[in-house]
Amino acid sequence: MTMDELATYNKERWEELAQAGVEYSRPFLNLDASAARQVVDAAGIIQKVIGDVAGKDVLCLAGGGGQQSAAFALLGAHVSVLDISETQLQRDQAAAQHYGLAITTHQGDMRDLARFADDSFDIVWHAHSINFVPDTRPVFDGVARVLRKGGLYHLSFHNPFTQGVDDAKWNGIGYPLGQPYVDGTEIILDQVFENPDWTIADTEGNIRQIKGPREFRHSLGRILNGLIERGFVLLQFAEETSREPNPDPGSWEHYKLVVAPYLSLWAIRRPDVFAQ
Repeated sequence: MTMDELATYNKERWEELAQAGVEYSRPFLNLDASAARQVVDAAGIIQKVIGDVAGKDVLCLAGGGGQQSAAFALLGAHVSVLDISETQLQRDQAAAQHYGLAITTHQGDMRDLARFADDSFDIVWHAHSINFVPDTRPVFDGVARVLRKGGLYHLSFHNPFTQGVDDAKWNGIGYPLGQPYVDGTEIILDQVFENPDWTIADTEGNIRQIKGPREFRHSLGRILNGLIERGFVLLQFAEETSREPNPDPGSWEHYKLVVAPYLSLWAIRRPDVFAQ
């Protein structure tokens, strides 16, 4: 698959974000084995299902930046990273060099995993990025093909019920919903947010406003049924909420107390459970 207009646009956006030092582009350079396990297996799912990841094949999908790739490599896994941004992939190589480890990097679109053979990986760790494509189906098709039977898929994504809600628009009662709940629709950021740009604080503390990539809503039904239809069984579902008991109304932590903006799941590929 050659890069289409969307991929080209989002690649340009991620290049600027990464070069500006967005937090997802900052390699984890102070990990030990214990901290690495916390990064990639805080819930203990990998340990329960697979055990030691040493020698296992891991794909960090649309997850460049030198973070999860470094953690898996420190734990002895054979790590490949596919990301649309060359700058993000450079961060992975920088992390690998820092630890004296080897990580294989591939520049490409998450919707096209043709470069990888069937049944190539024991784990696919999919960073928070599926909202940058309008259709989950080609992504899930690719993941199901390259993941071995009994392999694990970790996916994090926007809560589709709250995606497109402006956390700056507290009105004293709540945060207004205003966008249709329709799978695959684009979130037109400048129609929703008072400030649609990403606010980046670089490593020196300088604040920059940078236009972000295009984003799309994926209904919870589309995501969960899409995985079920491809032979995945859900092992864990998590919601990110605030840990502060009394945050100031209108603050980000207050918003997270009212809604769970980010979701994540672990699933195991078991096509024998739900034969099509």
